[in-house]
Amino acid sequence: MWTAGHPEQAQRDRYGGARSAQSRAQFPSCEDGRVTDQNQQLPSRRGVRLPAVLAERARTGLELIRSRRLRDGAVPSRGVAFVGTVWAGGATEPSFGLVVVDGAGRVADLRAERGGLPSDLLVLGGVNHWVVPALVDAHVHLSQPADGKSAALTGDWPTGLETGLVGLRDLASPLRQALSWRTGHRPPTPGWPVIAVSGPVLTAPGGYQASCWAGGGAEFVTSPVQARWAVQRLAADGVDLIQLGLDPGPSASPTPPPAVVRAVVSAAHAAGLPVLAHALSAELVGRALDAGVDELAHIPTERLPAALIERIAGSGMKITSTLQLFFSSGYGRDAAANAADLVSAGVPLLYGTDSGRSGAAPAVDPRELDRLANAGLGRLGALRAATELSAGAAGMRRRTGRLRVGEPAALVLLPTSPLVEPGVWQTPSAVFADGRLTVSPNAPDHRAVRPAATAPAGPPPDLPAAGPRGAATDQGSR
Repeated sequence: MWTAGHPEQAQRDRYGGARSAQSRAQFPSCEDGRVTDQNQQLPSRRGVRLPAVLAERARTGLELIRSRRLRDGAVPSRGVAFVGTVWAGGATEPSFGLVVVDGAGRVADLRAERGGLPSDLLVLGGVNHWVVPALVDAHVHLSQPADGKSAALTGDWPTGLETGLVGLRDLASPLRQALSWRTGHRPPTPGWPVIAVSGPVLTAPGGYQASCWAGGGAEFVTSPVQARWAVQRLAADGVDLIQLGLDPGPSASPTPPPAVVRAVVSAAHAAGLPVLAHALSAELVGRALDAGVDELAHIPTERLPAALIERIAGSGMKITSTLQLFFSSGYGRDAAANAADLVSAGVPLLYGTDSGRSGAAPAVDPRELDRLANAGLGRLGALRAATELSAGAAGMRRRTGRLRVGEPAALVLLPTSPLVEPGVWQTPSAVFADGRLTVSPNAPDHRAVRPAATAPAGPPPDLPAAGPRGAATDQGSR
């Protein structure tokens, strides 16, 4: 995690920073990989020219995409080469080159030189394109707890793969639904990302989340004995992590007492499972730390004192962002201030959107990436949070958030730089994951739209009660 004053601050300054007012008002339009606003220069394009033969092959590959003659499905038997500015993830520096994926779906080569490719190898990309690891969302809800009906992964609901999401962590779903979506050690279903699940959230009877997660999304624990039994049963059923609901909500509802929280964490760790806690106040963050909770599901909305920030940093706890959700609900200012303090202290922040709760399907949210960037990570640091760090979120498997030779490829071909404008994630040129190439995935005939009639009314119920509190709001939409 990059923090203010880190030696790699210069790299963040070079590629990142807040968007200008003009770019916030409207994403720059892109067509066939060319940015129409030519005043925005891409940092990697200086002096870069493709050899004529390779440029023609890349143009031909993109024409196949646009004409729909190249269809979704398994990678061509000889593989595919992605050309553009390559960011391999982690602390690597973006630079122009190629990522070659073999017919088995593994990264065969990362190279700067652009010659010597087999004549029948499909080539996609170009000088304006970027090749980056695909993203993981560490906080989504794939069920509707209000009526217990499935809210995702049906024929009329996108899974997020079409925008470059290759991993999702589903929280607080009824156990039967959650296990039906869970990837586990199997390859994911074609067209789906890898999905890790927590099953129902454990909380106190009558607690705040009890009303949020009706229909099997919550399980109530009243004593340490019952808490241990609930965790052992969920572990035996095969969940990837345990979620613990600690937030009292706006009505000061009951929360699990410290003895129950300790019992949950102890039983989970004994079963080899990490624990994620929903705790938005300083008091309950402290309770989670006392019990040894591994992660927080949100950045807290109550300002955290410096001593507590230091405790979090020393504990190794990770925290999922969901900042845009709080800004849209009027609680973003304090959450953003906490995020900046956490970044400065070196606390790892993970990318998460809390999507799925209000009828919005999982998708890469450029606003969340910018919230992370503005917290002190810069845009490249925000991408690192959404790739390598989120791939290491509690319960996630099969993803690394990196492009490494010999490992399975999970990457996105973007038509221009995501560091100049994160909105480019809404229109990726291609997504490759689990041996399948999805081309022009966000074209109208590739995007499924959920019927509006099934969307619940009102704000997402797992937030504090909406109120101005002097906080800024952001009503922009995807």
